[in-house]
Amino acid sequence: MRSPASGRPAVERFPVSIESSVKPSIARVVAFSGSAKRPSRTRVLVEALGAELGRLRRIDLTVYDLIDAGPGLGATQRDALSAPAAQLIEAIEGADALIVGTPVYQGGYAGLFKHVFDFVDPARMAGMPVALTATGGGLRHALVVEHGLRPLFGFFAAHIAPTSVYAGSDDVVDGRIVDPGVAVRLNAAAAELAALIAVARKVESDASR
Repeated sequence: MRSPASGRPAVERFPVSIESSVKPSIARVVAFSGSAKRPSRTRVLVEALGAELGRLRRIDLTVYDLIDAGPGLGATQRDALSAPAAQLIEAIEGADALIVGTPVYQGGYAGLFKHVFDFVDPARMAGMPVALTATGGGLRHALVVEHGLRPLFGFFAAHIAPTSVYAGSDDVVDGRIVDPGVAVRLNAAAAELAALIAVARKVESDASR
């Protein structure tokens, strides 16, 4: 899968579909890895969740890394963002669903990950289906997803998948998820996200009648 920074298309389409009475257009899904590195375990996690979601329903998936925003992300006002940073924010706001991942540092989510969402318009996030993931050095960081990420997206009034996914340093090896428990949770989160997307599509369809 290619990223926006490569200069080549970053969209990967998954043709598998499920039967639905809701509007048939492909859901635009943004997966955002808040790691300052590429490649990273965080990107592996969000990509894997996106791939599983693509097996459950038709999606148009774009994966962003934090570094795609470039140094211009350091601005303090939205109108001062560089073009790459503004593109990331706009992609998040324009998505039909969001998969987010952050590395855990010092017991919390990454500061620049949070900085990205400081620029996001809360009204654009309200009701958006979101799946939460994180990576860290060990199990002691696992609760950051529940104690940090879930309240953050609760503030945005997003519709959050009940199952979150956390992977420690031994759970992802050579770009592959090797822990069966992480794989089970990832599959559950993808199924829940697919269901949330279907509900959101139905609400949109009913509202347009």
